[in-house]
Amino acid sequence: MGFLRLVVRIMGRISTFRSYQFVLLLAAALAVAAFYYFGSERQNFSSTTKRIKQTQSTHNTNRNDADLTVDTRLSPKDVSEEQGEEQQDVGGVSEEFRPGKGEIGGSGDQHYHTLMMFTKVDKSRSLQDKFRVAMLSMVKHGDFMEGEVLVLHFVSDPASKELGEKMLQEFLLDATFKYEVLFHDVVDLTHKLFPIVEAMQKYFSAGSGAYYSDAIFFLSVAMHQIMPESLTRIVQLDLDLKYRTNIRDLFKEFDRFPPGAVIGITREMQPVYRHTFWQYRKENPRTRVGDPHPEGLPGFNSGVMLLDLGAMRESALYNQLLKPSNVAKLADQYRFRGHLGDQDFFTMIGMEHPELFYPLACGWNRQLCTWWRDHGYGDVFQMYYRCEGLVYIYHGNCNSPIPDY
Repeated sequence: MGFLRLVVRIMGRISTFRSYQFVLLLAAALAVAAFYYFGSERQNFSSTTKRIKQTQSTHNTNRNDADLTVDTRLSPKDVSEEQGEEQQDVGGVSEEFRPGKGEIGGSGDQHYHTLMMFTKVDKSRSLQDKFRVAMLSMVKHGDFMEGEVLVLHFVSDPASKELGEKMLQEFLLDATFKYEVLFHDVVDLTHKLFPIVEAMQKYFSAGSGAYYSDAIFFLSVAMHQIMPESLTRIVQLDLDLKYRTNIRDLFKEFDRFPPGAVIGITREMQPVYRHTFWQYRKENPRTRVGDPHPEGLPGFNSGVMLLDLGAMRESALYNQLLKPSNVAKLADQYRFRGHLGDQDFFTMIGMEHPELFYPLACGWNRQLCTWWRDHGYGDVFQMYYRCEGLVYIYHGNCNSPIPDY
């Protein structure tokens, strides 16, 4: 009986210990739950992700590189709601994506803005190869001073943007200058452009049927109306370029604009507009329209363009020419129907108002295409194609091979 009482007493103590242990475990679990519930009351997935990215950014020692991991596919409104902070809308790009500030954001740094169309690149190996050549050659020769930043704007679709971010991490690795990267959503920009350029599309589009989407090919025509007024100068560049000099030097050409000029652009180096203006030339046999430089007016090539957005905003003449009635009047006067978008528009108004344009030297856009030489214009081709002087930028238009040197 004494042994049995001892066993019962021991079992009671064990039971009491287990009950006490259970109470402790339960209290600990409730404490953890309370901590996570009350401590995270104002947190969410987006804000936590943001803190992680900020921590990663703090440890990023690669010069002043843009954070290419940031997803800007959310609209500025969505970003503001999720992150609880004010965002500035710049053509579909949030303020957060810009690691530095400048003409758009405001600081002491001087910003040099470039823009490239970067759509459907994910579906084209050819465009990817051209982009590689362009960016690696730009980085190789790029040289900026202290306090200067090269800003790379890309107009893109989501899939191409995702690919572009990855490619740029490689291409910009050896850059010795500060830079920023901004992606603009092509749908957002098209929505803003369409009402402005709708009337001119029937004169200067290829007629592919994608009438609304064709508006993006007129971005340079109306960029001064859709970009912030704080952005005053930008250089628009094709992807199929190879740079042989410092891109910074190209911006010096802005200072050579004569009074009244709003755009810097090179002449077309093929008899494209000799052909396009054939009816007008037939009706006006003594015209200079479509003839080769220097006596003639060969038209323009939009592979490299200097857009003085400030001057474009201030030019009453230029903005008058954007009106549908004036576009129709000039197109009828010159019997003009083209398919090259902004290039055709600039060529047509340049025939009537050459004072709006500063002609860049051919070496800033050394076009290599020879298609028209083999399609009916071999006898006059060289008169258009010749380019004397140094070559600063090669343009491999119509898929022309670019020299290795």
